[in-house]
Amino acid sequence: MRHAYRPMQFLGALACVAGLGFALYLEHFQGLEPCPMCIFQRVAMLAAGLMFLLAALHGPRGGGARSVYALLTVLMAAAGAFIAGRHVWLQSLPADQVPACGPTLDYLMDVMPLAEVLGTVLRGDGNCAVIDAAWLGISLPGWTLIAFIGLGVYALAVPILTRQPFDRLD
Repeated sequence: MRHAYRPMQFLGALACVAGLGFALYLEHFQGLEPCPMCIFQRVAMLAAGLMFLLAALHGPRGGGARSVYALLTVLMAAAGAFIAGRHVWLQSLPADQVPACGPTLDYLMDVMPLAEVLGTVLRGDGNCAVIDAAWLGISLPGWTLIAFIGLGVYALAVPILTRQPFDRLD
C-alpha cells in the first residue's frame, strides 16, 4: 500500500474531474444554469483537483511534504464544503426569508472589486435558493457538500494509508 501514494492522488484528481464533468453535463446537456454559488463550488472542486494532481506528480516520499499536500487539499475541500453548506442552508429557508434575486456573476465581476463579489456571492440570493434538481431527496448542492467532505477525508487518509515505516521529511 505504501507505493500507492501517486495512484491514490491521481484517483482523487480523477474524482474532482468527474465532479466537474458532471456539472458541465448538467449545464450543457440538461440545461441547468449554474448560480454564482455553483460556480464558486466548481472553482473549489478545480482547486482540490489541482492539489491532488500536484501531489501525484510530485510524489514526495517523506511524510512532511505529503502532510502539506493533504492540508492544502483539505483546505480547498473545506472551502468548497463551506460554500456548498451555505448553498444548502439558503435552499432550506422558508420562501419569505429567501433573499431577493441578484445580478449574474458576469455583471458582478464587471462592476465590483473581487472582495465585494466574494461577499455578495457568499451571502447568496434568490437564484441560489432554487432547487433545480435533486436525487434521493438531496439537492445538487447537498451532493456537492457530501463530495467535498469525502474528498477532504480522502485527502487526509492517503498519507496515512501510504505511510512508510520510517518516513523522513522531504
